[in-house]
Amino acid sequence: MSSIKSNISNIEKKINDYCKVSDRNKADVKLIAVTKTVDVDAVNEAIEYGITDVGENKPQELARKYEIIGDRVKWHLIGSLQTNKVKYIIDKVHMIHSIDRLSLCDEIQKRANSIDKQINCLVQVNISKEESKHGILEEDTIDFIKTISNNYPNIKVKGLMTMAPSTEDENLIRSVFKGLRDLANKVDNEKINNVSMEDLSMGMSNDFGIAIEEGATLVRVGTSIFGQRNYNKK
Repeated sequence: MSSIKSNISNIEKKINDYCKVSDRNKADVKLIAVTKTVDVDAVNEAIEYGITDVGENKPQELARKYEIIGDRVKWHLIGSLQTNKVKYIIDKVHMIHSIDRLSLCDEIQKRANSIDKQINCLVQVNISKEESKHGILEEDTIDFIKTISNNYPNIKVKGLMTMAPSTEDENLIRSVFKGLRDLANKVDNEKINNVSMEDLSMGMSNDFGIAIEEGATLVRVGTSIFGQRNYNKK
């Protein structure tokens, strides 16, 4: 059996197990295969074995792979997005997971409006307040989302995204994921126009189980599907 096939099967089983433990429906959790540095043949193999959503960190890599693979999958831009790179992915991406500043919203709005498309986006929140991580602060999130709602009609906020600290401390990881879920509930209670909190993008290969237990709907898994990769590779 292909290692990618068996890896996907193992991850799907784990997702199912974590959903059972937390009394959730497995259909409410989507596996996003993260394909940073992964070649197209491996991505196609993953698609063959059931992957429907693919996440890329770099806009130009997403665009390059899209030109070969096309819309056989839904494409997610999960990495930090520079304003001048929006043009590469605006007509290709199913969802952007990393909006965190108004200058980026300006560019997305301009590009999306030019092709008459509403872009699904998640607001990236730096729950852990780590300087090394992107994202807006928890306390600024509601005002930021209200500004988007009032000024950017082509941006549809569908939820929130965060990254947990790189640590073995499961309690700390859980507190970050719980913090994002609690924040989503607060946003939801505001009843902001053109905003929903249906998606929480959190959890990666090493912590997606905890994320599912705390309410993740999108888990971003790369290493556990494709193996260790060289992240210095261009």
